[in-house]
Amino acid sequence: MRRFDLRVLLILSLGHLVVDIYQGALPAILPFLKEKLDLTYAMTGMILMAANFTSSILQPVFGYVSDRRAMAYLLPLGLVAAGVGFSLLPFSPYFLLILGLVVTSGLGVASYHPEGYKTAHFFTGNKPATGMSVFSVGGNVGFSLGPILSMYIIDLYGFPWLPVIVVPSLLCAAVIVAYRRTIMVPVAFHGEAVSKEAPKTSSVEYIALGMVILIVVMRSWTQIGLMTYIPFYYIDYLEGDPLYAGKLVFVFLFCGAVGTLLGAPIADRFGHRFFVRLSMLLSTVTLPIMFVPAIEKSLLLFVILGVQGMLLVSTFSVTIVMAQKLLPTKLGIASGLMVGFAIGTGGIGVTILGIIADHYGVPVALYSIGALPFIGFLVSMLLRYDD
Repeated sequence: MRRFDLRVLLILSLGHLVVDIYQGALPAILPFLKEKLDLTYAMTGMILMAANFTSSILQPVFGYVSDRRAMAYLLPLGLVAAGVGFSLLPFSPYFLLILGLVVTSGLGVASYHPEGYKTAHFFTGNKPATGMSVFSVGGNVGFSLGPILSMYIIDLYGFPWLPVIVVPSLLCAAVIVAYRRTIMVPVAFHGEAVSKEAPKTSSVEYIALGMVILIVVMRSWTQIGLMTYIPFYYIDYLEGDPLYAGKLVFVFLFCGAVGTLLGAPIADRFGHRFFVRLSMLLSTVTLPIMFVPAIEKSLLLFVILGVQGMLLVSTFSVTIVMAQKLLPTKLGIASGLMVGFAIGTGGIGVTILGIIADHYGVPVALYSIGALPFIGFLVSMLLRYDD
């Protein structure tokens, strides 16, 4: 019998926060790596591509392995690999070594997520979305802290001191090891459930899973698209203050993290599918408001972007729970598909927005994002899912 255990969820969420610090910090330190090794923009692009592939796209692979065999040790091991791989980047004198360290860190990130979401599942009790939101919000906070923490270290002590950022990963890994007996209890239950003669997943459930993945891709594409093109729009097109644009993105991301926590209890009470539909519909309605001339140059824009972030990202943990319910004996794969593959694929889709921006301008690329949550809403209306 699963029970809601806030203590364990907070420990797992802390690990989620720490491991995503390194994922979020990498783009921020690329200019320093570029200058140190005299890299080209193509080389820096390869670094990001390697990081995205290993940390996101490969997550379902780790989920598959985790489902076949109890691998709770991936939690502390993933933390150490993510932290050590990232922290050694300033010491690397060669581009290929940089790629190797980025891959090491990315694999650490990829290994922690499916195992973390699978383990958290067993401590959510009768509040699956609420419990999962506690775990999920750690990653949201960690991703936003990464650039700030890395820049703070570099600004105070210089780039060679960046390796001190490894300390959180080592401390957090030690905490998880200290609580290993409590955290690993559900692993045995999961192994027992998988070994039993479980009913095969039907074609209807696989179709539903595919629809949930598509909804997450649309949500991720919208989120990353706004993060990417809001600065271009307000700096290059409106000729605004870069710091102002940065604040807009921060408000959007911060309110997204708040929405993850606030939305989950609502979804648990009124139904997961209903809440996803509501989120996609309201996101479609509110997004165009940010382009109203009277708003786009006023402080009201912060309010609109904050609301947009809350509405859009509020289904983050809900869709993970939905995937786990559709694949009850493959929790690792379900988590990897939602958090890694679907979100990573949505990020790759932003390349299409770049093509639109090159040919028709940044405003058109930003306006076109409005169609994405609407597509997600249409898919959710066709989704067959029993809460």
